[in-house]
Parts: sequence; C-alpha cells; structure tokens
Amino acid sequence: MSGKTVNSAIMLLIIGNALALISDVFIKFLEEGAPVFQYAFMRCVITLLVLLPFWRQIDTSQPFAGARLHFIRGHVHLVGIICMVYALVALPLATANAVFYVAPILVMVLSVSFFGERLTRLSLAAVISGFAGIMVILRPVDFSWAALGALGSAAALAINAVLVRKLPRQQSTVHKLFLNYLMIIPLCLALAIWEGAAWSNAVFISAVGSSLFILAYNVCVLLAYKYVDANQVTSAEYTGLIWAVIIGWVFFAEVPDLWFLAGSAMIVLPLLMIGLQQRRVRLRATNHELGDTRYHASPAMAQAPVDNGSQNPEPRTS
Repeated sequence: MSGKTVNSAIMLLIIGNALALISDVFIKFLEEGAPVFQYAFMRCVITLLVLLPFWRQIDTSQPFAGARLHFIRGHVHLVGIICMVYALVALPLATANAVFYVAPILVMVLSVSFFGERLTRLSLAAVISGFAGIMVILRPVDFSWAALGALGSAAALAINAVLVRKLPRQQSTVHKLFLNYLMIIPLCLALAIWEGAAWSNAVFISAVGSSLFILAYNVCVLLAYKYVDANQVTSAEYTGLIWAVIIGWVFFAEVPDLWFLAGSAMIVLPLLMIGLQQRRVRLRATNHELGDTRYHASPAMAQAPVDNGSQNPEPRTS
C-alpha cells in the first residue's frame, strides 16, 4: 500500500469528520422544545430521496433479504436519532461528541455478549477507562436527560455496528441504508402526527442540512476504506473530536474545561492504542506471509486480492 494512498485516505477521513460535525451543527441550531419526531420523519424522507438515484446498487432480486434484522436496526437507529437531537440541542457540541465516541467501547462489550469474543487486556483497559471518562466528562452531579440522550445515541450506534455483521454480505451500503430508513418511515410518521406540531421551516432546514452532510461523511468514509485497511487510518476518525472543539468554540462560544479534556483523553487514547496494536499485528502477519509466499505459495495465492471490506467500520448514519 503506497504512502500516497494512505495519506489520501487519512485526508478523506479528516474532511469527512468535519462534514459530520457540520451535520451536528444543523441539529444544534434547533431550539429546545423543537418537534423532534417531525425532524426524524423529515430526515428519513430526505435521506430516502437522496438515495433513490443510486437504486441500481440495490439487489432487486432479493430487495428485502434480512428484513427482520433491518427492521430491528432501523428502529434502534430511530431511537439513536431522537437521543442525538436531545443531546446536541442541550449539551456543548464537544461534550456530546465525546460521549458519542464511547460507541466503539460499547461494541467491544456487546461483541463479548453476542459473539463470545474475548477482550484483550488492552481492550478491557479501554472499556474501564472509557466508562470512567464518561463519568469525568458528564459528572454525575450534573447528569441530565441530555447526557442520557448522548449515551443512548452512542448505544444505538454500537448496537447497529454489532448487528450489521448479521446482515446479508452481498448487500451494498446503499441497500442497507435504504432499508434502514424505509423500515422506520411508518413509525416516524405516526410519531410526527401524534406530536401534533405545526410545520417548521427551521426543522426542515435542519433535516435537509444534517441529512446531506452526514451522507457526504459516509461517502468520504467509504472512499477512505476502499483501498486501505481500517487499522492503517482509523486514528484519523478521532479528529472529529478536534473539529467538535473548534466548531463549538467558533459558532457557539463553547470552551471545553479540564474535565472535558481529561475525560476525552480517557476515552480516545486507549482506542488509539488498540488501533496501533492492531496495525502492528497486521504488519507482522503481512511480513510473515510475504516470507512464506516468496518460497512456498503458488502464484495464484500470492496474487489473490485481499478483502478489506469485512474489516471496515460501519459508517455513522446519525
């Protein structure tokens, strides 16, 4: 893998995380008490309309393969969207995003429960440090519904990241996203009607902006991981926290305190260490394979392409 390709992937992730934060800004501009169910319904409809031009990437021979799991993931995603809105409207931008970064830690915990995976010492340390970091950032004395919303959004991201392993492998990302939003349209509509709020131009603008920018983020992530292994560039994903601090300071005059800095370090640094460890393991394995294939492997095996797709993280959709 050339250094140029890796650098390009890192740049795409940095740009993508900036776009994701702009998506969050569109939500944060909403006033407290804004009709959240109306927002969720608008966002679903807008996302489906944006995805329609890419309908050729949907497997029309089996359009509803894995429908039951898509239904579950979709409604978990809906809970995540609602929690995210409450968190972003009420919490400082950087604080909410720091809690969102707990999702990879929750994935480790859920993988033990769902797949019987074993945590390494470093992974266990990351879990303990991550949860302690949440307590430092949110400080239980100041706990609120917004803080619970941030945790709920992180939990939804983690659950869906685990469940995606069970989806049909042949389905494209567009196919998965389309079914994800299609499955929750009925409940979103019912909740919006029950909410009974009048049409809001502010909510519509927020839904359009957040939908377009989060989809642009997904494009950047997919392009970044198309030609490189996740463990080569995944550390660039954490630039989102830097963008959150910068954008929160520029647009909302939010200045992070020492509690935030300490808690964020407790969440992010162990995850970075895990990424570096995985990269070293992969490099050793690659060097070992090169040593073996140079003398023992057949030409067909030596030239076989490596499937990196299975190692790529599920892009954020909320």
